[in-house]
Amino acid sequence: MSQKSPVPVSRSGRFTSGPGADVARFTESISFDWRLWRHDIQGSLAHAAMLQRIGVLTRTELKAIEKGLVAIAKEIEAGKFTWKPELEDVHMNIEAELTQRVPAGAKLHTARSRNDQVALDVRMWLRDEIIEFARELRDLQRALVELGSRYAHVIIPGYTHLQRAQPVFFAHHLLAYVEMVDRDYGRLLDCFNRLNVCPLGSGAIAGSTLPLDREFVAQQLGFVDAQGRAQITQNSMDAVCDRDFAVEFCALSALVALHLSRLAEDVILWASSEFNFIKIADAYTTGSSLMPQKKNPDIAELTRGKTGRVYGNLVALLTLLKGLPMTYNRDLQEDKERLFDTVDTVRASARLTAAMLRHTSVNEAACATAASDSALLATDLADYLVRQGMPFRHAHHAVGAAVALAEKLGKPLGELTSAELKGLNAAFGPDAKDCFNLGQAMSRRNLTGAPGTKEVARQLTRWKKALE
Repeated sequence: MSQKSPVPVSRSGRFTSGPGADVARFTESISFDWRLWRHDIQGSLAHAAMLQRIGVLTRTELKAIEKGLVAIAKEIEAGKFTWKPELEDVHMNIEAELTQRVPAGAKLHTARSRNDQVALDVRMWLRDEIIEFARELRDLQRALVELGSRYAHVIIPGYTHLQRAQPVFFAHHLLAYVEMVDRDYGRLLDCFNRLNVCPLGSGAIAGSTLPLDREFVAQQLGFVDAQGRAQITQNSMDAVCDRDFAVEFCALSALVALHLSRLAEDVILWASSEFNFIKIADAYTTGSSLMPQKKNPDIAELTRGKTGRVYGNLVALLTLLKGLPMTYNRDLQEDKERLFDTVDTVRASARLTAAMLRHTSVNEAACATAASDSALLATDLADYLVRQGMPFRHAHHAVGAAVALAEKLGKPLGELTSAELKGLNAAFGPDAKDCFNLGQAMSRRNLTGAPGTKEVARQLTRWKKALE
């Protein structure tokens, strides 16, 4: 026989009536925290098993609770479960439904508060999201390496101040983002390690007088270190109000978004008619409602634009937390939408960026034309003078004079004659013009991390192996 509570289970006997409709609307969180349902049920199953171990539940009661929770999970999965706003949140919705179906469900909340329950659920939810996000970041790295490998021979101008600077391989430019994303990946793993600590058993603020087996629950829910030892929080007050892990995730996500935004900006520039270095497949672009010739890089633009909301979520969380006294305060309800939105945004941005890159081709002719600008090798000409024994500052001045002469004569730097160079400085020998051989120039850049022919090939090989 089911038992029905005369008032919503989220309100105690201390209250004589339920909240007003406007108050209920203002305070409910089920409209967004319903997505914690799977982890809420997992936590309840582990908690119930622990309560049976310490004698609070009988084996029969445990079986009934487990059966009831599994049935509720199937209904939620199938979209047949009715969420009730008057029960405020995901925890009370599931517990109330369980209690109506299973009398022993009324015992499930023994030694547990919604304070430590939500701390558990959010940690478990974010833990799963981090695992998936880590895979997506690795896939983004693979997409960058694949595109670079496909056009490993292509050289483009490298830019500083958005002005042509020195030649680099297209792959080298992409590998810079592989390095950025790898730091993001490392930060994500660090966040996971600090996140992976079980708060259940902390109660509302002061734990419990019952002999809870917190280590058992932690083991059941996967809160373990590399040696399989249970990881549990060490201070009940800190455990229920700690949202450092959420802030840390939002902070590292802000850096991910920053890196994706910078990549998006390069893609947008490269796809423009002025650069014309790349072509993005139609499926990842849109047209104009007015101008029929337009092909807009919307995925890249939206990725760049969504960075602002990721930053905003981080600032909102920090502001939310900065003035809270110990321990749990209802303000903390506001953490979830910020965290949920950040996860959804950065994961989608990473996935779509990877997909866009896999549907991008390079205009090799346009890249070759841009890279043929001999001014890109002005520094190589200065290095030539250094090899002749000239101090670099003097070499810099001499090459500057050559650039000025070329501009005065209206021809590229590389087309100055040996005599014209010699007239500027006696240190320019007949072999100085060899500096403008682009292939040779790239072969000379063999320092670790440089955009040299052999070094870029080595880095592509290294990353392919690392990302297998």
